[in-house]
Amino acid sequence: MAGRSDSKTAREILCDALAGASAGAIAATFVCPLDVIKTRLQVHGLPEMSPSSSRRCIIVSSLKQILRNEGISGLYRGLTPTVTALLPNWAVYFTVYNQLKSLLHVDKSNELPFGANMLAASGAGAATAITTNPLWVVKTRLQTQGMRPEVVPYKSMLSALRRIALEEGRRGLYSGLLPSLAGVSHVAIQFPAYEQIKSYLARRDNTTVDKLNPGNVATASSLSKIIASTLTYPHEVIRARLQEQGHAHNNTNKYVGVMDCIRKVYQREGIPGFYRGYATNLLRTTPAAVITFTSYEMIHRRLLQIIPT
Repeated sequence: MAGRSDSKTAREILCDALAGASAGAIAATFVCPLDVIKTRLQVHGLPEMSPSSSRRCIIVSSLKQILRNEGISGLYRGLTPTVTALLPNWAVYFTVYNQLKSLLHVDKSNELPFGANMLAASGAGAATAITTNPLWVVKTRLQTQGMRPEVVPYKSMLSALRRIALEEGRRGLYSGLLPSLAGVSHVAIQFPAYEQIKSYLARRDNTTVDKLNPGNVATASSLSKIIASTLTYPHEVIRARLQEQGHAHNNTNKYVGVMDCIRKVYQREGIPGFYRGYATNLLRTTPAAVITFTSYEMIHRRLLQIIPT
């Protein structure tokens, strides 16, 4: 993923898309149970537990509760739309990101300036958010519908897409898009940090970024993810609540737009309300980032070797 002075070929673009889609699907399957818990914590808050209960106990308790009430399938609610969304999500992201990096690369060095890297990451993030938002809405609804027994459940991903389109229209399919676009700040921090950490590790080991071993790639991806998640997590809470609320037509807590959601969360829950599910999110996103980025780098290198020029 190093910067290039020449434009990308069709072969390289294909490798970007295939490697990105594969890496995203692998990571999503691995961390799906934690993703379900995180989404439910974001939308419905913490379960009732003793004050001394630790974050670990909350996660374990949530896992046990889902298993007891919904079985194994409850831990994998939303996996199909998650994988379906992540296939184009990472395929689009890595393709657009690397293409923009090539276009913004103006000198002969391999390292892109931090500002240009942020611009490439932001552009790729915006394109990805707009393309895949309806699938993320479906994923959120499927993961939380077990907590709303009064709501007629969605039978499948396609059923959910059809019902949302018919009952709520385009607005329903694109609910949460604004905070998703605000979430571009996440990748605008994560990817430049990832590139900078990789460059540092490559210089330390007297090698190049495209030859870093999997351990160094894992280190760079985990550190960059923790930094970006900590700084930008509140937008995920707002997005999840806006996406989920279409379930409850008589919900007195209904949010009217992003600013109303931010105001109500702050009034009722304070700053901690914007970090509901944060610990679970880190437990989910850090290994997910390691799996995604390391898989991407290794698969991408292999594809470049086997796909003819």
